[in-house]
Amino acid sequence: MTTDTTTPLPTFDHRPGRGPALVLLHYWGGSARTWTPLLDHLGDRETVGIDTRGWGRSRALPGPFDLHRLADDTAAVIESLGLADYVVVGHSMGGKVAQVLAARHPAGLRGLVLVAPAPARPADEVTPAYQAQLATAYDSAESVAGVRDAVLTATALPGELGTQVVEDSLASGSEYARTEWPLRGIAEDVSAETARIGVPVLVVAGEHDRVEPVAVVQAHLMPFLQHGRLTVLRGSGHLVPLEAPAELARAIAAFLD
Repeated sequence: MTTDTTTPLPTFDHRPGRGPALVLLHYWGGSARTWTPLLDHLGDRETVGIDTRGWGRSRALPGPFDLHRLADDTAAVIESLGLADYVVVGHSMGGKVAQVLAARHPAGLRGLVLVAPAPARPADEVTPAYQAQLATAYDSAESVAGVRDAVLTATALPGELGTQVVEDSLASGSEYARTEWPLRGIAEDVSAETARIGVPVLVVAGEHDRVEPVAVVQAHLMPFLQHGRLTVLRGSGHLVPLEAPAELARAIAAFLD
């Protein structure tokens, strides 16, 4: 795997342990700490949590912030750690980045876990009007809290996690980092790339996900996966790593076994 090393790597947290390592890619507006509740249920598994370029501790990194650059960043982190046996776990936007990366057939990749993933082919609801509205979702703490409670979750998050969602969603480095996903990435059709993925894929959907409903995942993602299977977590909304970390950990463990 050869990657561009002319710019600094995104900030990441590496927890050594038994393999295969789980490389964790967060949702639009999240951070590596989105996965903290899940880590508590993974035992001694090796994990790598990445703050995506333009977000969290990587907010100062320059653009571009498109899907292919984020896939390049992920590959560079994997190469820097010398990982030879790993599974990429991508949530929402991170799930679409994971599809782009896996289509390149990188060495050492054993599988994908796509959590409430953005589908390969955009849903019919992704119109220019929808994109323009979505691009304003993280304009203020009040707007983030409203989206968190009305759209992103199906169950109330504990106080600290609810606050974390607001803080992370406001932690973009620039308007370009914040709007790349809603104005461009969400509408990009990567189905031809997704169809080239050759490793096993577990897709985990939230029963009450309003962002990427189960029906959208079934129609706009699953047909393009050669080796995919779908698991639906009862009661969860879109923020599966925060709403149902124990259930997600069990699904991942079963997939790895």
